[in-house]
Amino acid sequence: MDKTQAVEHSIITKYRKPLFNKFIGAVKDYELISKGDKIAVCISGGKDSMLLAKLMQELSRHGDYPFDMEFIVMDPGYNPINRQKIIDNAEILGIPIHIFDTDIFGTVVNIEKNPCYLCARMRRGHLYKQAQELGCNKIALGHHFDDVIETILMGMLYGGQIQTMMPRIKSTNFEGMELIRPMYYIREKDIISWKNYNRLEFLQCACRFTEQNAALDGTGTSKRQEIKKLIQDLKKVNPQVEMNIFRSVERVNLSTIISYFNDEEEHHFLEKFR
Repeated sequence: MDKTQAVEHSIITKYRKPLFNKFIGAVKDYELISKGDKIAVCISGGKDSMLLAKLMQELSRHGDYPFDMEFIVMDPGYNPINRQKIIDNAEILGIPIHIFDTDIFGTVVNIEKNPCYLCARMRRGHLYKQAQELGCNKIALGHHFDDVIETILMGMLYGGQIQTMMPRIKSTNFEGMELIRPMYYIREKDIISWKNYNRLEFLQCACRFTEQNAALDGTGTSKRQEIKKLIQDLKKVNPQVEMNIFRSVERVNLSTIISYFNDEEEHHFLEKFR
């Protein structure tokens, strides 16, 4: 059994319950994939997106309905070592990647206010555009359960709003395109365990902005890392805190909310008294 086969075997045997079954669960619960879809699986080079690619391949082989895929890698300005690392890992894992170049890092690296937000928006736009040019109707991203609950807390504590990272989104700028997150139920600790079990080494973070911060303060600490630590501290007191955070946006009682938005329309609880 070669390396690619060993990795694939681990997904449907040792890690079937924490990875493949949860992947299938999200695909079914949120109706993420339909017969005839052509999906651009977006690969950044990290553990999450590489696992997503393998899960999508397994579903394509063993699923109940046919769909097509393109495995796209956007190079936003990686250094040559990081770019080659992605190429090498794709070869090891048997993922036929399509690389296209942008200069996003060069555009945002000197921006002081919200460079990560701008970078993410630019990345998303380039991915949609490339996917559409390849004839795809969906893009798939490798966000997982921990990303979801961290986003919920970040919105509350730093953004002053209640929002979540949705499992499925219709694009407002690219007609007929959708974004899906098939790893919505998968825990990060299980991804790390799978990576270590197979002795795989992926990119950690190839962002120039993060590299600069790390050089300045020795940590590169981000708001998301702060939230990760907060959740771990809360978990020591309440082991169910992670699932409770997740469930909180599934069980919103609008009658107890002071105000909320439905798309662009704002509603206020006082409307009931007028």
